[in-house]
Amino acid sequence: MKLIVQIKKRIMSIVFLILAFLWIGPLLIVIMTAMKRTEEYISKSPLSLPESIIPLFANMKAAWQLSGLGPSFENSLFYAILGASIAIFLASLAGYALTKLKIKGSFTIFMFIYAGTIFPFQLYLIPLYKMYNIFNIYDTKIGMLIFYITICIPFCLFVMRNYFTTIPNEVIEAARIDGASTFRIYRSILMPMCISPVLTLFLFQSTWIWNDLLFGLMLSKSDNVRPVMPSLMLLSGTFGIGSEPQIMAGALLASLFPLLIFLSLQRYFMAGLKLTTAGE
Repeated sequence: MKLIVQIKKRIMSIVFLILAFLWIGPLLIVIMTAMKRTEEYISKSPLSLPESIIPLFANMKAAWQLSGLGPSFENSLFYAILGASIAIFLASLAGYALTKLKIKGSFTIFMFIYAGTIFPFQLYLIPLYKMYNIFNIYDTKIGMLIFYITICIPFCLFVMRNYFTTIPNEVIEAARIDGASTFRIYRSILMPMCISPVLTLFLFQSTWIWNDLLFGLMLSKSDNVRPVMPSLMLLSGTFGIGSEPQIMAGALLASLFPLLIFLSLQRYFMAGLKLTTAGE
């Protein structure tokens, strides 16, 4: 019996090792390609090892300059950090109001807001483009920021509402008896209790904003407004201005922010998931 258990464990270990290799394999190919000179990439097999690590920095510099990746990197940092933060703040206010302030028709209001996540995002493209031109906010940072805040609010509200429903109403009533105002209860009692859900939301939403390509292409065209993913796309494609090693080096640069955010907030990740699903 012990022998059978050991054999099963070894088989599972081999299976997971293969899956891990399949998952990390494309990343290794990207890194190896980014470390090659253009001539080296063309003349050798894509799976061949690079001759040196030095071309990686030259490729990163070229990617940074050719496609305007530098300004776009700053733009995406602005959209991701500020957009996610404001969306979470507004969603937490709405979640607090809909769960603890006894608003009439609160569930209907919630469903009306959450309905924004039901439809495919492609349905919003033409109306958004026309509306942005009418209000003269097309190809502006404020226009991009408004969109990212708005598109993130429904999911943030879903998470915050679920979490607030797990907090006993007796906590709110006790605070009111002690003389705490409505906003004081939100600021001093509820928000300190939901650090993990908030940081988990920030991880999800800032990463989504950073990785957005569709709306970045649709709502911006200049280097001082365009997010990082549309700029990265300029390096590739039929009329791309960069070589394959430069494209891969640019992709590595573009992946730094999501990687750093995940490594910084990973200890809150599982706790946030457990807490935010407790109210479902």
